[in-house]
Amino acid sequence: MTLDDAIAELKTHIEPGRADGMAGYHKVQREYLGIPNPALNDVTKAWRQMLSVPERVDLARALWDTNIFECRLAAAKLLTQARIKDDQAIWDLIVSWLPDLDSWAIADHAMMAGQKRLVAHPERSEQVAEWTKSQSHWVRRAAMVVTLPYTKQNHPKPEEMAIRQRVLEWAAAYVRDPEWFIQKSVAWWLRDLSKHDPDRVRYFMSNHAKYMKPFARKEAEKFLPKVVESTNAKPADADTPEGDADVE
Repeated sequence: MTLDDAIAELKTHIEPGRADGMAGYHKVQREYLGIPNPALNDVTKAWRQMLSVPERVDLARALWDTNIFECRLAAAKLLTQARIKDDQAIWDLIVSWLPDLDSWAIADHAMMAGQKRLVAHPERSEQVAEWTKSQSHWVRRAAMVVTLPYTKQNHPKPEEMAIRQRVLEWAAAYVRDPEWFIQKSVAWWLRDLSKHDPDRVRYFMSNHAKYMKPFARKEAEKFLPKVVESTNAKPADADTPEGDADVE
């Protein structure tokens, strides 16, 4: 499938008048076609079934490079699949997109593809750790979004717990960042973790909530179960310097 073929197929799903609303909503200057997300899902699912992994990588790269909103979403969706034997080219392509991130919707789709590749190869968290040092808040945010799968285990394996603890260290540094998208990414991560490990979130909040924006504190605690007596006790297996962030 050529890039022209792919764009032609995408354009058959344009809804008249939708593009202007999308441009106003996302507030990033680029071309918007006006295609609803369900249609993108259907199209890219069909493409994944008919194209080999190398062909998907090539098409995803070409779609991304158009800088058209829906093409970038389609590029990410084309690579979002749990089981892929040889996925290094996919991971490398996703990482190559980091400097281009400038929109939460595009960034989230790209990192959803990245989540699958990180879970397949957790050692890639070493590379993700470097993202937290980026000058771009979009890249720093991506580190939180791509690691969201590690909030979801009720009984994490040791290697999963190690990544969970490491991301909490990143979050502890991020809470002092005034950027809204960074604060939101921390709150999102903690909110999801609270459904599976509420004590760890309570401990984090007891140390760091005072540095968070009010909206972020509220979001982080949204699903925390109510307790009769709150506790600041450190989780038994916690082994992070979270409390050190209180030291000026």
